[in-house]
Amino acid sequence: MLVLFLVVVIDLIGFGIIIPLLPFFAEYYQASPFEVGLLMASYSLAQFIAAPIWGRMSDRIGRRPVLLVSLAGAMLTYVWLGLADSLWVLFAARIAGGFMAGNISAAFAYVADITTRENRAKGMGVVGAAFGLGFILGPAIGGIMAGSDPLHADFQSPAFTAAGLSAAALILGIFTLKESLSDEILARIAAKPKVSRLRQFRTALEIPNIRLLLALSFLAIFAFAGIEATFALWSRRQFGWGPEQNGYLFALIGLLNAAMQGGLIGRMAKRFGETSLLLQGSIALTIGIAMIPFASNLWVLIPAMMIATYGFSIISPALNSLISLQTGEEEQGGMMGVTRSATTLARVAGPAWAGLLFSTFGMNWPYFGGACVMAVVVGLVIWRFPALKKVDGKNLQKSA
Repeated sequence: MLVLFLVVVIDLIGFGIIIPLLPFFAEYYQASPFEVGLLMASYSLAQFIAAPIWGRMSDRIGRRPVLLVSLAGAMLTYVWLGLADSLWVLFAARIAGGFMAGNISAAFAYVADITTRENRAKGMGVVGAAFGLGFILGPAIGGIMAGSDPLHADFQSPAFTAAGLSAAALILGIFTLKESLSDEILARIAAKPKVSRLRQFRTALEIPNIRLLLALSFLAIFAFAGIEATFALWSRRQFGWGPEQNGYLFALIGLLNAAMQGGLIGRMAKRFGETSLLLQGSIALTIGIAMIPFASNLWVLIPAMMIATYGFSIISPALNSLISLQTGEEEQGGMMGVTRSATTLARVAGPAWAGLLFSTFGMNWPYFGGACVMAVVVGLVIWRFPALKKVDGKNLQKSA
């Protein structure tokens, strides 16, 4: 688990470096808020197409090869991003990066391989903590490198630094990361007939609780992705911020996310169960998003972002754990690929929708809309709470 954590966190620091820069990079080439949303969505659209392929491949050839190939691909796309000299090249580099983003679904499947059903949420939280650390160090590094002036920011140095970090993660993985699937399981998977991606989706959607959990994942990330895509544009207009200030705020968010998913989520899941955490997180994310448009100073903005981050930090591992608990060991990679596709589809639709609201109705409307979406999530969780409660890790431990 430690080696996987290090590989993922190094790679995600590189990913985090890019996050606060992209909206400013796009606006440098005269992109509208809607086009900025499309740029953020383009990465996720490519990832949506590729995720089930990577997940199925990790079931057949192992998690390790998929992790290593995707890290090598990410390194090359960051170099391309650093060399971008127009908006269309920026789009092309991000789309290529999305196609090579197979390491996340493989990492989640890796965790499912090496954890028991009872500590699955804790294992998922470790990968979530890697995300958190990536978003602590990455945005701060990227923001400092780019500078505080959005009109004269340095976009090349952060991109090349991200490429170097992916290369470091690749080298670490080559020499230290072991395969998580045994030869016996790989042989059993290889003997099974191939199933198309469409069939995988249909099979997943035929399971009532899986269908609901995928819908909840989609809606929660749809709302949160809209915030991520438009926040830099919003903060520039509200406070006059550039990449550096946004980088510091994203680092603070990452710190909270890492604390929650790395240290607290496992204990909270054992005490309350994944379903209770899902409800709690949905309510917190709704409140946090709704507060952002009313933030005229940091004393309101920081609590709003922290409440939203707290909610999202609980929702993600709880949903991943609930989905994993209802999936057989031979289908973990495929199901994680389907789950990742659902969430990345949300990251396609969410930023595009938020950018359209920003351009059409004003800078606060992505947050009003996101709060309404999360209110729907809260209602769905309350409605189906008894059915979900039967399959969470806490109840499994009681019945063991």
